[in-house]
Amino acid sequence: MTTATSRAKTPASTSAPSVPTDSSAAVTAAAAPALTTLGLLTVLIGAALPMIDFFIVNVALPTIDRDLHAGPAMLEMVVGGYGVAYAVLLVLGGRLGDMIGRRRLFLWGTVAFGVTSVACGLAPDAWTLVAARVAQGAASALMLPQVLATIQATTSGQRRGKALSMYSGTAGVASAVGQVLGGVLVSIDLAGTGWRSIFLVNAPVAVVALLLAVRTVPETRSAHPTRVDGPGTALLSLTLVSLLLPLTEGRAAGWPVWSWALLAVFPFAAAAFIVVERRAERAGRTPLVPPSLLRVRSMRSGLSMLVPFSLGWGGFMFVVAVALQDGLRLGPMAAGLALLPLCVTFFIGTLIGPRLVGRLGRRAVTAGALVQATGLIALLATFCWGWDGLGAVGPAPALAVLGLGQGLLLPLTIRIVLSEVPVAQAGVGGGVLVTTQQSFMALGVATLGTLFLSLAPSMGMRDALSVTLAAQLVAVAVTVALSLRLPRTVG
Repeated sequence: MTTATSRAKTPASTSAPSVPTDSSAAVTAAAAPALTTLGLLTVLIGAALPMIDFFIVNVALPTIDRDLHAGPAMLEMVVGGYGVAYAVLLVLGGRLGDMIGRRRLFLWGTVAFGVTSVACGLAPDAWTLVAARVAQGAASALMLPQVLATIQATTSGQRRGKALSMYSGTAGVASAVGQVLGGVLVSIDLAGTGWRSIFLVNAPVAVVALLLAVRTVPETRSAHPTRVDGPGTALLSLTLVSLLLPLTEGRAAGWPVWSWALLAVFPFAAAAFIVVERRAERAGRTPLVPPSLLRVRSMRSGLSMLVPFSLGWGGFMFVVAVALQDGLRLGPMAAGLALLPLCVTFFIGTLIGPRLVGRLGRRAVTAGALVQATGLIALLATFCWGWDGLGAVGPAPALAVLGLGQGLLLPLTIRIVLSEVPVAQAGVGGGVLVTTQQSFMALGVATLGTLFLSLAPSMGMRDALSVTLAAQLVAVAVTVALSLRLPRTVG
């Protein structure tokens, strides 16, 4: 996930010779002890926490609104502020891990995540909650990049493949579990904390992860770390903020002048970022996102699939959480548990996916996309023709099919993205992957969420949800088509 993970030499336990590295070569195998099973579980906790917190707030939004008198604009900032800060700082967090040590950054990020979670849980008003959520997103960006980087630097061969599969499954399952857990915590009202418990519960988990990491996660860093790409970092941040912030907040704020001004800045910022990164690479420097990386076929084709998937996934989880509560009038507990079938089958998909890919190659990914499309069509039909009296159980069959398809698709896509990336660029490849995933999940909340919330007052919840799911179905169709362009074999 970081720039230098990838620069790690092949660990001594492999039969392959050491791979030549660039000027940012990572520590050698002798200096990077193998990651134990407990160490792997520890860093996977670190991967799960940020993903859970991206989604856990969705089912709590109505309760937060009533308690803090937040209003639609502030609620979208509670969700979007975290996502924007998280996406903007991910690649920078990875580069800092290369420079000062991935274990050290993981520990700092874990502490910061626990502290900012407590700040969210104790927030006295909506603005304080938004500020704490932005800080929590920044803490996540320190912690998460070190997970893939540590896996890449301390494992090899079959152990690396298994660890990457576990990482992919953790990321997907944590997303779905987040909303289930959020609904349960809000409903049981731990010690009278209400919605605040969804944040306060992170503190003890972060403490456990911190203590385990101190004992079980080996330190790795780049032997010759590159300097932070200041211009690239600034331009990437400007690009993401100028797109995500107005799309997240523009509708609720009434599309003020600043939102249109930022959107006008976006294409120029994106173009400037591309030019600066190309010039840096031609000059022999190490840019934040090396353009040559995107010429790797697996990276290019895999990321192209990840874009529509992440956009639809982020928007879907937000929209369904709102529709179940404000449309079907389910409580937080019922709304969260309604997604349990999706969680279960997603996990099943992550288990059977690696077996299918051995037989079917890239067709396993296409199969997952088709199963996802089937589940989405079934869910659309369920909401269209069975809305009245549907309850929490009604969508379960369709959600189960949808989750199975997503569980097949996401881990295999992540595996494909990294499969052909050169060893010297594997870390930055992971960083680009996760930044793409998080950015488009945040964009999905902004775009599909805006579509749904704009249509609901005039069309009603059912019809607005149907239109939004139909829009997501278009994204799924694009995913199916793009899956046919993946490499025939999956590494």
